[in-house]
Amino acid sequence: MENNHNFMNTNYYMSNTNSVSNITRFLWWCAGADSYFLMKSPIQDRVKYAGIGGIVFATGLLAAVSGGFAFYTIFKTKGDANDAETISWGLGLGIALFSLIWGTIIFNLDRFIVSSTGKGDGTDSITLKEIGQAIPRIIIAIILGFAISAPLEIKILDSEIKAELSKYQEKYTTELNANTDKLFKQKQAALEKDKAEYEEKLNTYENQLKGFDVEIDKLVAVQQAEMQDKRAYGFGPVAKKMQADIDNKRLEKDKFIKLKEAEVGSWRKQLDFSNEKINELSDELRKSYKDNEKTAHGYDGLLKRIQISHEIGGIVPWVILWVFLCIEMGPIFFKMMMTKGPYDYMVENFNHKIQTENGVFKEDKLYEGRNGLIHMEKYRYADVELAKYEREVKLNEQKKITSEIINKWGEKKLDEIEKNPDSFLNQEK
Repeated sequence: MENNHNFMNTNYYMSNTNSVSNITRFLWWCAGADSYFLMKSPIQDRVKYAGIGGIVFATGLLAAVSGGFAFYTIFKTKGDANDAETISWGLGLGIALFSLIWGTIIFNLDRFIVSSTGKGDGTDSITLKEIGQAIPRIIIAIILGFAISAPLEIKILDSEIKAELSKYQEKYTTELNANTDKLFKQKQAALEKDKAEYEEKLNTYENQLKGFDVEIDKLVAVQQAEMQDKRAYGFGPVAKKMQADIDNKRLEKDKFIKLKEAEVGSWRKQLDFSNEKINELSDELRKSYKDNEKTAHGYDGLLKRIQISHEIGGIVPWVILWVFLCIEMGPIFFKMMMTKGPYDYMVENFNHKIQTENGVFKEDKLYEGRNGLIHMEKYRYADVELAKYEREVKLNEQKKITSEIINKWGEKKLDEIEKNPDSFLNQEK
Protein backbone atom coordinates (compact mmCIF):
# COMPACT_ATOMS: atom_id res chain seq x y z
CA MET A 1 0.00 0.00 0.00
CA GLU A 2 2.89 2.31 0.77
CA ASN A 3 4.53 1.60 -2.59
CA ASN A 4 1.27 2.35 -4.35
CA HIS A 5 1.06 5.63 -2.47
CA ASN A 6 4.59 6.57 -3.57
CA PHE A 7 3.74 5.70 -7.20
CA MET A 8 0.65 7.88 -7.12
CA ASN A 9 2.46 10.75 -5.43
CA THR A 10 2.49 12.78 -8.61
CA ASN A 11 3.34 16.04 -6.86
CA TYR A 12 6.90 14.87 -6.48
CA TYR A 13 6.98 13.54 -10.03
CA MET A 14 5.59 16.72 -11.54
CA SER A 15 7.64 19.17 -9.50
CA ASN A 16 10.97 17.39 -9.66
CA THR A 17 13.11 20.19 -11.06
CA ASN A 18 16.32 18.21 -10.96
CA SER A 19 15.26 16.14 -13.99
CA VAL A 20 14.87 19.20 -16.26
CA SER A 21 17.99 20.58 -17.92
CA ASN A 22 18.63 24.20 -18.79
CA ILE A 23 18.37 23.28 -22.47
CA THR A 24 14.85 21.96 -21.94
CA ARG A 25 13.90 25.13 -20.08
CA PHE A 26 15.32 27.19 -22.93
CA LEU A 27 13.26 25.22 -25.47
CA TRP A 28 10.14 25.80 -23.36
CA TRP A 29 10.90 29.51 -23.42
CA CYS A 30 11.34 29.36 -27.22
CA ALA A 31 7.86 27.82 -27.47
CA GLY A 32 6.40 30.61 -25.32
CA ALA A 33 5.38 28.11 -22.61
CA ASP A 34 5.29 28.71 -18.87
CA SER A 35 7.95 26.58 -17.20
CA TYR A 36 6.23 26.92 -13.81
CA PHE A 37 3.22 24.91 -14.97
CA LEU A 38 5.25 22.58 -17.16
CA MET A 39 7.20 21.59 -14.06
CA LYS A 40 3.87 20.44 -12.64
CA SER A 41 2.85 18.67 -15.86
CA PRO A 42 3.49 15.09 -17.02
CA ILE A 43 6.34 14.22 -19.37
CA GLN A 44 4.08 14.29 -22.45
CA ASP A 45 3.39 18.01 -22.09
CA ARG A 46 7.05 18.74 -21.43
CA VAL A 47 8.15 16.88 -24.56
CA LYS A 48 5.49 18.56 -26.73
CA TYR A 49 6.53 22.08 -25.83
CA ALA A 50 10.24 21.25 -25.91
CA GLY A 51 9.74 19.93 -29.46
CA ILE A 52 7.89 23.06 -30.56
CA GLY A 53 10.56 25.23 -28.98
CA GLY A 54 13.24 23.22 -30.80
CA ILE A 55 11.54 23.94 -34.15
CA VAL A 56 11.29 27.64 -33.36
CA PHE A 57 14.95 27.83 -32.31
CA ALA A 58 16.10 25.84 -35.35
CA THR A 59 14.12 28.19 -37.60
CA GLY A 60 15.83 31.21 -36.06
CA LEU A 61 19.22 29.54 -36.43
CA LEU A 62 18.59 28.67 -40.08
CA ALA A 63 17.35 32.22 -40.65
CA ALA A 64 20.64 33.56 -39.26
CA VAL A 65 22.66 31.31 -41.58
CA SER A 66 20.41 32.21 -44.52
CA GLY A 67 20.73 35.92 -43.76
CA GLY A 68 24.50 35.57 -43.65
CA PHE A 69 24.57 33.98 -47.10
CA ALA A 70 22.26 36.68 -48.45
CA PHE A 71 24.31 39.50 -46.91
CA TYR A 72 27.57 38.06 -48.28
CA THR A 73 26.10 37.58 -51.78
CA ILE A 74 24.83 41.16 -51.84
CA PHE A 75 27.91 42.96 -50.51
CA LYS A 76 30.83 40.78 -51.63
CA THR A 77 33.25 42.00 -54.29
CA LYS A 78 31.78 41.18 -57.68
CA GLY A 79 33.98 39.26 -60.13
CA ASP A 80 34.09 36.15 -62.23
CA ALA A 81 31.75 33.51 -60.86
CA ASN A 82 34.59 30.97 -60.67
CA ASP A 83 37.02 33.27 -58.83
CA ALA A 84 38.11 32.23 -55.35
CA GLU A 85 35.95 33.94 -52.73
CA THR A 86 37.61 35.78 -49.87
CA ILE A 87 36.03 37.61 -46.94
CA SER A 88 37.62 40.66 -45.34
CA TRP A 89 37.48 41.28 -41.61
CA GLY A 90 35.06 44.15 -42.07
CA LEU A 91 32.71 42.15 -44.29
CA GLY A 92 32.95 39.14 -41.98
CA LEU A 93 32.04 41.25 -38.96
CA GLY A 94 29.15 42.84 -40.87
CA ILE A 95 27.88 39.41 -41.95
CA ALA A 96 28.02 38.11 -38.37
CA LEU A 97 26.18 41.16 -37.01
CA PHE A 98 23.51 41.11 -39.70
CA SER A 99 23.02 37.34 -39.32
CA LEU A 100 22.52 37.73 -35.57
CA ILE A 101 20.00 40.55 -36.02
CA TRP A 102 18.12 38.79 -38.81
CA GLY A 103 18.02 35.46 -36.95
CA THR A 104 16.77 37.21 -33.81
CA ILE A 105 14.00 38.96 -35.76
CA ILE A 106 12.79 35.70 -37.35
CA PHE A 107 13.09 33.86 -34.03
CA ASN A 108 10.95 36.44 -32.22
CA LEU A 109 8.37 36.43 -35.01
CA ASP A 110 8.12 32.64 -34.90
CA ARG A 111 8.00 32.63 -31.14
CA PHE A 112 5.17 35.17 -31.19
CA ILE A 113 3.28 33.23 -33.88
CA VAL A 114 3.57 29.94 -31.99
CA SER A 115 2.81 31.38 -28.55
CA SER A 116 -0.23 33.28 -29.85
CA THR A 117 -1.65 30.24 -31.65
CA GLY A 118 -4.22 28.54 -29.44
CA LYS A 119 -5.36 24.93 -29.54
CA GLY A 120 -8.68 25.62 -31.22
CA ASP A 121 -11.29 23.18 -29.95
CA GLY A 122 -8.70 21.20 -27.95
CA THR A 123 -8.97 18.07 -30.11
CA ASP A 124 -6.48 16.42 -32.48
CA SER A 125 -8.56 17.34 -35.56
CA ILE A 126 -8.17 20.59 -37.51
CA THR A 127 -11.45 22.23 -38.44
CA LEU A 128 -12.10 24.89 -41.07
CA LYS A 129 -12.85 27.33 -38.28
CA GLU A 130 -9.42 26.75 -36.77
CA ILE A 131 -7.74 27.19 -40.16
CA GLY A 132 -9.66 30.42 -40.73
CA GLN A 133 -8.50 31.78 -37.39
CA ALA A 134 -4.89 30.79 -38.17
CA ILE A 135 -4.79 32.27 -41.71
CA PRO A 136 -2.96 35.51 -40.68
CA ARG A 137 -0.29 33.47 -38.90
CA ILE A 138 -0.03 31.03 -41.80
CA ILE A 139 0.47 33.89 -44.28
CA ILE A 140 3.28 35.33 -42.15
CA ALA A 141 4.86 31.87 -41.86
CA ILE A 142 4.73 31.41 -45.68
CA ILE A 143 6.43 34.78 -46.24
CA LEU A 144 9.14 33.91 -43.72
CA GLY A 145 9.59 30.51 -45.38
CA PHE A 146 10.24 32.17 -48.74
CA ALA A 147 12.66 34.68 -47.17
CA ILE A 148 14.67 31.98 -45.40
CA SER A 149 14.73 29.33 -48.13
CA ALA A 150 15.98 31.50 -51.04
CA PRO A 151 19.55 32.21 -49.76
CA LEU A 152 19.99 28.64 -48.51
CA GLU A 153 18.71 27.36 -51.85
CA ILE A 154 21.39 29.22 -53.82
CA LYS A 155 24.07 28.07 -51.37
CA ILE A 156 23.06 24.42 -51.73
CA LEU A 157 23.20 24.75 -55.54
CA ASP A 158 26.30 26.97 -55.38
CA SER A 159 28.59 24.97 -57.72
CA GLU A 160 25.92 24.53 -60.40
CA ILE A 161 24.93 28.19 -60.16
CA LYS A 162 28.56 29.33 -60.49
CA ALA A 163 29.05 27.28 -63.66
CA GLU A 164 25.90 28.69 -65.26
CA LEU A 165 26.61 32.20 -64.02
CA SER A 166 30.12 32.11 -65.52
CA LYS A 167 28.63 31.22 -68.92
CA TYR A 168 26.15 34.06 -68.63
CA GLN A 169 28.89 36.53 -67.69
CA GLU A 170 31.01 35.49 -70.67
CA LYS A 171 28.04 35.75 -73.03
CA TYR A 172 27.03 39.11 -71.66
CA THR A 173 30.63 40.37 -71.91
CA THR A 174 30.71 39.33 -75.58
CA GLU A 175 27.45 41.18 -76.25
CA LEU A 176 28.73 44.33 -74.54
CA ASN A 177 32.01 44.15 -76.45
CA ALA A 178 30.14 43.78 -79.74
CA ASN A 179 28.12 46.91 -78.98
CA THR A 180 31.30 48.70 -77.96
CA ASP A 181 33.01 47.67 -81.22
CA LYS A 182 30.06 48.97 -83.22
CA LEU A 183 30.18 52.31 -81.45
CA PHE A 184 33.98 52.44 -81.74
CA LYS A 185 33.84 51.81 -85.48
CA GLN A 186 31.35 54.64 -85.89
CA LYS A 187 33.58 57.06 -84.02
CA GLN A 188 36.68 55.78 -85.80
CA ALA A 189 35.03 56.16 -89.22
CA ALA A 190 34.26 59.82 -88.47
CA LEU A 191 37.85 60.45 -87.36
CA GLU A 192 39.30 58.55 -90.32
CA LYS A 193 37.15 60.65 -92.64
CA ASP A 194 38.52 63.85 -91.14
CA LYS A 195 42.04 62.44 -91.29
CA ALA A 196 41.66 61.47 -94.96
CA GLU A 197 40.32 64.95 -95.78
CA TYR A 198 43.36 66.68 -94.28
CA GLU A 199 45.78 64.14 -95.74
CA GLU A 200 44.26 64.77 -99.18
CA LYS A 201 44.72 68.53 -98.78
CA LEU A 202 48.33 68.08 -97.68
CA ASN A 203 49.00 65.66 -100.54
CA THR A 204 47.54 68.19 -102.98
CA TYR A 205 49.82 70.84 -101.50
CA GLU A 206 52.88 68.56 -101.74
CA ASN A 207 51.98 67.72 -105.32
CA GLN A 208 51.75 71.42 -106.13
CA LEU A 209 55.23 71.95 -104.65
CA LYS A 210 56.51 69.03 -106.68
CA GLY A 211 54.96 70.68 -109.77
CA PHE A 212 57.04 73.79 -109.11
CA ASP A 213 60.14 71.65 -108.59
CA VAL A 214 59.53 69.76 -111.82
CA GLU A 215 59.19 73.00 -113.80
CA ILE A 216 62.31 74.43 -112.18
CA ASP A 217 64.21 71.23 -112.91
CA LYS A 218 63.10 71.41 -116.55
CA LEU A 219 64.24 75.01 -116.87
CA VAL A 220 67.57 74.16 -115.24
CA ALA A 221 68.01 71.20 -117.60
CA VAL A 222 67.28 73.33 -120.65
CA GLN A 223 69.67 76.02 -119.39
CA GLN A 224 72.42 73.49 -118.86
CA ALA A 225 71.85 72.02 -122.31
CA GLU A 226 71.95 75.49 -123.86
CA MET A 227 75.14 76.36 -122.04
CA GLN A 228 76.67 73.04 -123.06
CA ASP A 229 76.10 73.77 -126.71
CA LYS A 230 77.33 77.38 -126.48
CA ARG A 231 80.36 76.84 -124.23
CA ALA A 232 82.49 78.97 -126.44
CA TYR A 233 80.28 82.00 -126.12
CA GLY A 234 79.96 81.86 -122.31
CA PHE A 235 76.91 82.93 -120.33
CA GLY A 236 75.01 84.63 -123.12
CA PRO A 237 71.70 86.44 -123.32
CA VAL A 238 69.71 83.27 -123.79
CA ALA A 239 71.23 81.68 -120.71
CA LYS A 240 70.58 84.82 -118.73
CA LYS A 241 66.94 84.82 -119.83
CA MET A 242 66.66 81.16 -118.83
CA GLN A 243 68.20 81.94 -115.43
CA ALA A 244 65.64 84.73 -114.99
CA ASP A 245 62.84 82.23 -115.75
CA ILE A 246 64.31 79.84 -113.18
CA ASP A 247 64.54 82.57 -110.55
CA ASN A 248 60.97 83.68 -111.30
CA LYS A 249 59.71 80.12 -110.91
CA ARG A 250 61.56 79.75 -107.62
CA LEU A 251 60.15 83.05 -106.48
CA GLU A 252 56.69 81.91 -107.52
CA LYS A 253 57.20 78.74 -105.47
CA ASP A 254 58.28 80.74 -102.41
CA LYS A 255 55.24 82.99 -102.73
CA PHE A 256 53.01 79.94 -102.99
CA ILE A 257 54.60 78.42 -99.86
CA LYS A 258 54.21 81.66 -97.96
CA LEU A 259 50.59 81.99 -99.16
CA LYS A 260 49.73 78.47 -98.04
CA GLU A 261 51.86 78.50 -94.86
CA ALA A 262 49.05 79.26 -92.36
CA GLU A 263 46.56 77.01 -94.06
CA VAL A 264 49.00 74.12 -94.33
CA GLY A 265 49.96 74.56 -90.66
CA SER A 266 46.29 74.31 -89.74
CA TRP A 267 45.91 71.16 -91.81
CA ARG A 268 48.90 69.55 -90.14
CA LYS A 269 47.52 70.39 -86.68
CA GLN A 270 44.13 68.97 -87.59
CA LEU A 271 45.79 65.84 -88.92
CA ASP A 272 47.83 65.44 -85.73
CA PHE A 273 44.66 65.99 -83.70
CA SER A 274 42.83 63.29 -85.68
CA ASN A 275 45.72 60.85 -85.20
CA GLU A 276 45.76 61.64 -81.48
CA LYS A 277 42.00 61.06 -81.23
CA ILE A 278 42.30 57.75 -83.06
CA ASN A 279 45.01 56.63 -80.62
CA GLU A 280 42.90 57.78 -77.67
CA LEU A 281 39.95 55.91 -79.12
CA SER A 282 42.01 52.73 -79.15
CA ASP A 283 42.87 53.25 -75.48
CA GLU A 284 39.22 53.98 -74.77
CA LEU A 285 38.25 50.76 -76.51
CA ARG A 286 40.55 48.73 -74.27
CA LYS A 287 39.17 50.51 -71.20
CA SER A 288 35.61 49.85 -72.40
CA TYR A 289 36.42 46.16 -72.69
CA LYS A 290 37.50 46.16 -69.04
CA ASP A 291 34.38 48.09 -68.02
CA ASN A 292 32.22 45.63 -69.95
CA GLU A 293 33.85 42.77 -68.11
CA LYS A 294 33.25 44.52 -64.80
CA THR A 295 29.62 45.17 -65.74
CA ALA A 296 29.10 41.54 -66.69
CA HIS A 297 30.68 40.42 -63.41
CA GLY A 298 28.15 42.65 -61.65
CA TYR A 299 25.54 40.02 -62.47
CA ASP A 300 26.60 38.04 -59.45
CA GLY A 301 23.93 39.18 -57.01
CA LEU A 302 21.22 37.47 -55.02
CA LEU A 303 18.42 37.96 -57.56
CA LYS A 304 20.41 36.56 -60.50
CA ARG A 305 21.51 33.53 -58.51
CA ILE A 306 17.92 32.81 -57.43
CA GLN A 307 16.81 33.12 -61.06
CA ILE A 308 19.50 30.70 -62.22
CA SER A 309 18.72 28.24 -59.41
CA HIS A 310 15.10 28.03 -60.57
CA GLU A 311 16.20 27.65 -64.20
CA ILE A 312 18.65 24.80 -63.62
CA GLY A 313 17.55 23.36 -60.28
CA GLY A 314 14.43 21.63 -61.50
CA ILE A 315 12.44 20.36 -58.53
CA VAL A 316 15.25 20.88 -55.99
CA PRO A 317 14.49 24.58 -55.21
CA TRP A 318 10.82 23.76 -54.72
CA VAL A 319 11.65 20.87 -52.40
CA ILE A 320 13.86 23.18 -50.32
CA LEU A 321 11.09 25.79 -50.25
CA TRP A 322 8.45 23.29 -49.16
CA VAL A 323 10.75 21.95 -46.45
CA PHE A 324 11.11 25.43 -44.98
CA LEU A 325 7.40 26.10 -45.33
CA CYS A 326 6.77 22.92 -43.36
CA ILE A 327 9.27 24.02 -40.71
CA GLU A 328 7.63 27.46 -40.49
CA MET A 329 4.00 26.31 -40.51
CA GLY A 330 4.54 23.04 -38.66
CA PRO A 331 4.29 24.46 -35.12
CA ILE A 332 1.06 26.29 -36.03
CA PHE A 333 -0.65 23.11 -37.25
CA PHE A 334 0.90 21.05 -34.45
CA LYS A 335 -0.65 23.33 -31.84
CA MET A 336 -4.04 23.12 -33.59
CA MET A 337 -3.74 19.29 -33.51
CA MET A 338 -2.62 19.14 -29.89
CA THR A 339 -5.21 17.95 -27.40
CA LYS A 340 -5.55 19.78 -24.14
CA GLY A 341 -3.44 18.33 -21.38
CA PRO A 342 -2.84 19.04 -17.70
CA TYR A 343 -0.58 21.99 -18.59
CA ASP A 344 -3.30 23.68 -20.61
CA TYR A 345 -5.92 23.20 -17.93
CA MET A 346 -3.59 24.50 -15.24
CA VAL A 347 -2.79 27.60 -17.32
CA GLU A 348 -6.48 28.11 -18.07
CA ASN A 349 -7.35 27.68 -14.40
CA PHE A 350 -4.65 30.13 -13.37
CA ASN A 351 -5.88 32.69 -15.90
CA HIS A 352 -9.44 32.33 -14.63
CA LYS A 353 -8.17 32.72 -11.10
CA ILE A 354 -6.32 35.92 -11.95
CA GLN A 355 -9.41 37.24 -13.73
CA THR A 356 -11.62 36.38 -10.79
CA GLU A 357 -9.25 37.97 -8.27
CA ASN A 358 -9.32 41.12 -10.37
CA GLY A 359 -13.11 41.16 -10.66
CA VAL A 360 -13.52 39.66 -14.15
CA PHE A 361 -16.04 36.77 -14.25
CA LYS A 362 -16.66 34.52 -17.25
CA GLU A 363 -20.08 33.01 -17.77
CA ASP A 364 -20.73 30.31 -20.36
CA LYS A 365 -23.98 30.69 -22.27
CA LEU A 366 -25.70 28.25 -24.61
CA TYR A 367 -28.06 29.49 -27.30
CA GLU A 368 -30.18 27.64 -29.79
CA GLY A 369 -29.05 28.49 -33.33
CA ARG A 370 -29.95 27.36 -36.82
CA ASN A 371 -27.28 24.68 -36.79
CA GLY A 372 -27.76 23.62 -33.18
CA LEU A 373 -26.44 24.87 -29.89
CA ILE A 374 -24.08 27.82 -29.91
CA HIS A 375 -21.61 28.28 -27.08
CA MET A 376 -20.84 31.87 -26.15
CA GLU A 377 -18.76 33.38 -23.39
CA LYS A 378 -19.93 36.42 -21.49
CA TYR A 379 -17.64 38.39 -19.22
CA ARG A 380 -18.73 40.36 -16.19
CA TYR A 381 -16.52 43.13 -14.86
CA ALA A 382 -17.09 43.49 -11.12
CA ASP A 383 -15.25 46.80 -10.75
CA VAL A 384 -17.29 48.31 -13.55
CA GLU A 385 -20.54 46.99 -12.07
CA LEU A 386 -19.61 48.32 -8.63
CA ALA A 387 -18.74 51.74 -10.03
CA LYS A 388 -21.99 51.72 -12.00
CA TYR A 389 -24.00 50.73 -8.93
CA GLU A 390 -22.35 53.41 -6.78
CA ARG A 391 -23.03 56.02 -9.41
CA GLU A 392 -26.66 55.01 -9.79
CA VAL A 393 -27.25 55.06 -6.01
CA LYS A 394 -25.61 58.43 -5.72
CA LEU A 395 -27.72 59.88 -8.52
CA ASN A 396 -30.91 58.46 -7.01
CA GLU A 397 -30.13 59.97 -3.61
CA GLN A 398 -29.23 63.27 -5.25
CA LYS A 399 -32.55 63.16 -7.04
CA LYS A 400 -34.40 62.64 -3.74
CA ILE A 401 -32.53 65.50 -2.10
CA THR A 402 -33.23 67.84 -5.00
CA SER A 403 -36.91 66.91 -4.97
CA GLU A 404 -37.14 67.55 -1.23
CA ILE A 405 -35.44 70.95 -1.59
CA ILE A 406 -37.87 71.99 -4.33
CA ASN A 407 -40.89 70.85 -2.22
CA LYS A 408 -39.69 72.80 0.79
CA TRP A 409 -39.10 75.86 -1.37
CA GLY A 410 -42.62 75.57 -2.80
CA GLU A 411 -44.21 75.26 0.64
CA LYS A 412 -42.31 78.31 1.85
CA LYS A 413 -43.48 80.38 -1.12
CA LEU A 414 -47.10 79.34 -0.62
CA ASP A 415 -46.94 80.35 3.04
CA GLU A 416 -45.51 83.76 2.05
CA ILE A 417 -48.30 84.28 -0.51
CA GLU A 418 -50.99 83.60 2.10
CA LYS A 419 -49.43 86.04 4.52
CA ASN A 420 -48.74 88.85 2.09
CA PRO A 421 -50.38 88.35 -1.36
CA ASP A 422 -50.08 92.06 -2.28
CA SER A 423 -46.31 91.88 -2.45
CA PHE A 424 -46.54 89.11 -5.00
CA LEU A 425 -49.14 91.04 -7.04
CA ASN A 426 -46.70 94.00 -7.17
CA GLN A 427 -43.99 91.65 -8.25
CA GLU A 428 -46.20 90.49 -11.10
CA LYS A 429 -46.53 94.07 -12.29
